[in-house]
Amino acid sequence: MDTMTAPTLVQDAYHAARPAPRPAASLHARWARHEEEVQAAQRLRHAVFAGEMGATLRPPPGTPPGLDADAFDPHCEHLIVLARPADGQPEEVVGTYRVLTPAGARQAGGLYTETEFDLGAWLALRPRMVELGRSCIDPRWRTGGVILLLWTQLLQFMQRNGLDLMIGCASVPMLDGGHAAASLWEQLRPTHLAPLQRLVQPRLPLPLQQLRGDLPVEPPALIKGYLACGARVLGAPAWDPDFGCADLPMMLDLADLPASYRRRFGFAPASVS
Repeated sequence: MDTMTAPTLVQDAYHAARPAPRPAASLHARWARHEEEVQAAQRLRHAVFAGEMGATLRPPPGTPPGLDADAFDPHCEHLIVLARPADGQPEEVVGTYRVLTPAGARQAGGLYTETEFDLGAWLALRPRMVELGRSCIDPRWRTGGVILLLWTQLLQFMQRNGLDLMIGCASVPMLDGGHAAASLWEQLRPTHLAPLQRLVQPRLPLPLQQLRGDLPVEPPALIKGYLACGARVLGAPAWDPDFGCADLPMMLDLADLPASYRRRFGFAPASVS
């Protein structure tokens, strides 16, 4: 699911204040068609993750400055939302997701999520599964319209390619040292945990025993959205020191997508196996 990550299922970049969007512009979504569009998405990611969130990014050698890139990017499909100003100025990328398909994962040698979790329980399901990640939106455009465009395109992509499972990491900021993340895990575990045979183990666990787990916390907006769509938590959170966050492993089986969201995203139920 930002790569639905920190850098996977999704990097949760929706938690910041939402300035009013730029007026007099239209929005549309498409899959990046060439390297310049991929770099525009990577530039937005750098601005959000490094500039806004203070993440420590480690791009491959030779990456141009101001871009967030890693070894998985060349094997991913990059979904972008563009704002087209009414005054004729050039289009601007204001939202993005990256999608690692089963074929892309084979080329990359695995999933980004595997750098944080042992995904052995998911081995047999990989032909049906995509990894979502590096999700972010320009702070001027954090509106329901942008998210709707992204998810409509994502679900249409899944349907076209006969895929029905989404997996990734959803990030929880650790500005308080991790107490909110630990409390969110304790809050979601009784109600939103995946079946036992699908649970995964973090490679660098959040030290839950050293953190409070009883705080009343509100899930970050992106996690709340995933849960509303029927997503499940796959286990205890990992700690991502570079991004200063805790990552919850999550999955969404499109068979669990509520009817109201199917209609909203234009997703035909007959395509879900």
